[in-house]
Parts: sequence; C-alpha cells; structure tokens
Amino acid sequence: MSYKIPCVLMRGGTSRGPFFLADWLPHDPAARDRTLIAALGSPHELQIDGLGGGNSLTSKVAIVSKSVHADCDVDYLFAQVSVEEARVDTRPNCGNMLAGVGPFAIEQGLVPAAAEGHTTTVRVYNVNTRSRIDVQVCTAAGQVRYEGNVHIDGVQGTAAPVLMNFLDAWGAVTGQIFPTGRRIDTIDGLQVTCIDAAQVMVLVRAADLGLRGDESPAQLDADTGLLRRLESLRREAGRRMGMGDVSNSVLPKPVIVSAGAHAGSVVSRYFTPLRCHRSHAVTGAIGVAAAHVLPGTVITDTFEAAAAGTRRIEVLHPAGRIHVDVELTEVDGHFKLVQAALVRTARKILEGTLYVSENALTD
Repeated sequence: MSYKIPCVLMRGGTSRGPFFLADWLPHDPAARDRTLIAALGSPHELQIDGLGGGNSLTSKVAIVSKSVHADCDVDYLFAQVSVEEARVDTRPNCGNMLAGVGPFAIEQGLVPAAAEGHTTTVRVYNVNTRSRIDVQVCTAAGQVRYEGNVHIDGVQGTAAPVLMNFLDAWGAVTGQIFPTGRRIDTIDGLQVTCIDAAQVMVLVRAADLGLRGDESPAQLDADTGLLRRLESLRREAGRRMGMGDVSNSVLPKPVIVSAGAHAGSVVSRYFTPLRCHRSHAVTGAIGVAAAHVLPGTVITDTFEAAAAGTRRIEVLHPAGRIHVDVELTEVDGHFKLVQAALVRTARKILEGTLYVSENALTD
C-alpha cells in the first residue's frame, strides 16, 4: 500500500525540492518527518526511492500555510532532509527554497495575485528563524509568471525575477547578531567571526587555513584534514554561540572567506556543513555580506570602514556571484543592520500526487 500526498516539485534559486501545504502532511512533527524522509528517499546516498537528488541542495522541503501572524500572508517552514541518515532538521532556513514560496502561495490560493501591475508581494514569515521576508513575484492577469530574462549563476537559462527583502533576520536564531558577544573569537588557534544574520555561521579566513580561497568544492571536499578541522571548529563555535551540542545539527555553517578582486566583493566557500556548497546559500550570502559591511569582523578588518546607507556586496562563489544590497544605519555611533535584498528565480517543475510507501512511515 502507498500513502498519497499532493505535491509540487519546484526549483527555488539553486535548490530544488517538494513544496507542500501544511495540511497535506501529518500534523504530528514526528510523523511529518517520517513522511518527508520517505518522500525524499532517505537514507540512501542516491535517494533512489524518492524525490531527492543525492545532494543536500536537492534534499530540501518547503511547508507553507496561511500565516497566523497579522503582518504576514503565509508561514514557511523549511526542512533539510539528510541524504544518508533518517533525519530532518528544521532549525536552519533556506533562502533559495524561499524563492519558490511566493509563487507556490499564489498558485495554491493563499495569496491573491495583484489585480493591477506586474508584481505581487507575498509577506512570508519564516517559522525556522521567526523572521519576515517580503517576496515580490512577477504576475500577470492573475497568474504567476515564471518566464523571464533574469539569469542567476548556478542555474541554466533565464526566468522571471523573484525579489526577496529580508527585514528582521538579525539574531533571529540565537538572539544576537554576534552570539558570542565578540566580533572575532579565537578557536583552535584561528580567528573567526560567529554571526547570526539570516543564517548562523562561523567565518574563517582562507589564508589562515593555508588556502587561496578560490578552491573548487571538489578540491575542498577531498581535503579530509580540512573537513575535520572545520567540523571541530563548527562544533566549538556552536557551543560558544549558546547552541549546545551541534553534532547532529547543520547549524552553524562553516564558511571560508577571502578578499575579492575589488572593494565590495568577497570570495566565499560555504559548507552545508560537511560538504562545500556547489554555489552558495542565499541566507549564507546575506550573512557574509552583513559581515562585510559591519566593522571588526574577520572580513572587515582588511576592508574599508563601515558607513551608513545601502551598499551592494558581491559574494563570489564556485558557480558565479550573488549581489546583496545591505542597508546599515548608524545610531549613537553604532552600526545596525536594517535590511538586505537580493534577486533569485524559481520554476515549477511538476505538480501531482506523491506516493509514499506506508512501510516507510512506521517507527
């Protein structure tokens, strides 16, 4: 026997995964997670019996519902399904999958498409980080428009732009943008910046690891000594950030940073956390950009001083670049993050019925 679930498979940014309305899934979190594990085909390195693609970037789930918050339209819960373990982590956020939430919400009738103009704004509450993101979706004649001329690095072809404006993602998980109370900590002899800005990360300079910073993901993944060191660094950073034992969590994410070719650019290698991302997480790009514009981090101690206003930061990753517009304000001599915005694209791949083996749903 098979358990039948409505499902929409979508690409969001440089990620891909099934999108569900919350009512399509079991309400009990444990039963829901078992369903997601079975749906993606975990645990298996190829996820051959499910929708997963054998990579953390294609083993993701978006769960959407009408928002319970007065100032938002929909609630978005992101779930990272482990490829090789029967485990689901709902602590992190995913800005790439977020790009599909607005189109999905409109097509599922949760948000009406704007009657006039060419865009519809969907106010999204991210359940994982308890923060709001305004997502601007291209619409025409009451329908989502996926076709367009915007190209994002890491995805072939072009599509309609999805503008995402992160409004209050600063310290959303840990309570502080710099959870240790310092902008630079020393862990295992390395200077690092522990930051919670759209994503919880620990940033370390490439040069301090004996790297150039522009190595390919394959090169970095093949360096087992480096991976062990980053994991040790990550676990200690998690402890210092007040997150406890993070050995079974994907947070915080380790990120290797180095100077870009010009002011306003930074080279980043983002780990998921046990492998190097083939491109870059959107939330991670926002965090790296935030560390770039705020003074006193492992990035800004070698760059120009901070200044109030909006700056465009170019985050260079293995597949290209992401541009992030970060707005800072200065209050009593201290700089504060106001918002960060960037453009992604999304595409609906298929819509139908997902069949999950009932045997996979038992404890």
